[in-house]
Amino acid sequence: MREMLRAGAVAGLLIAALCAGCGAAPSAAPRPAAARSPAAPAATGGTGSAFPPEGSSGAGSGTSATPTPSASVLPLAGKVVGIDPGHNGRNKDAPDIIDRQVWNGREYEDCDTTGTQTAAGYTEAQFNFNVASDLRADLVADGARVVMTRHSNDGIGPCVTTRAEIIDRSHANVGIDIHADGGPVSGRGFTVLEPVADGPNDSVIRSSARFGADVRAALLAGTSMPESDYYGQDGLIDRDDLAGLNLTTVPKVLVECGNMPNPTDAALLTEPSFQRELARALAVAIVQFLTGGQAGSGA
Repeated sequence: MREMLRAGAVAGLLIAALCAGCGAAPSAAPRPAAARSPAAPAATGGTGSAFPPEGSSGAGSGTSATPTPSASVLPLAGKVVGIDPGHNGRNKDAPDIIDRQVWNGREYEDCDTTGTQTAAGYTEAQFNFNVASDLRADLVADGARVVMTRHSNDGIGPCVTTRAEIIDRSHANVGIDIHADGGPVSGRGFTVLEPVADGPNDSVIRSSARFGADVRAALLAGTSMPESDYYGQDGLIDRDDLAGLNLTTVPKVLVECGNMPNPTDAALLTEPSFQRELARALAVAIVQFLTGGQAGSGA
């Protein structure tokens, strides 16, 4: 009997041990699930959330998905553009200064001139400055640094040689001289003047011609001013007697934007909205020339 009791006690202990083992299994089961929990949030710098999936709007993250504009995305970021608004508003008051002769690389010419005007007395100097100011604003919006040869229309000069030097010393990527012509009353249209090789400008003749083609195309596409019907051919002409083109060391052209004595051209040239239109077209040409076509603010 005692042997039977002893055997029963041993059997009871074994059963109890087995039951205890059975109860421990459920508590261990969650461990694999814990091991599968993603650890990625800890690698985001403690933000508690990963970046939204590609294409997600990022809603609820507290930040916008729209990239913040920066200078690096502007078409003319890092570029320098020189603008020379021809003549000046008070040149007529200083003939002793503007009539002084300066060497333009080939021959002597006047330090500056008064420029032309419409039949109603609207001056070329004012037109040139207005278009240059509008163009400057467009170029700055496109990321460019702009160098102007004058900053108002109530001064005298500077001489044409000094204007060329200002743009050359700026190491501009491109330069443009803005003018309007004083041609025959019957004549209409714009002309782009391009340099002829004479030494200082030898290295920029081809690039200036390419820029001139861009300017011509932009004026035809972006304004209602036609090509000149009295000056040059197809809106283009070479000039070797102007300091601004002879002395340039950067790609440059001079634009006669229209003919002020002509009534039809004069009505356009004196209109602020057309002046802004011209500026936008010139900005398109500059962006085209410097970037190969990347859209800018004037596009």
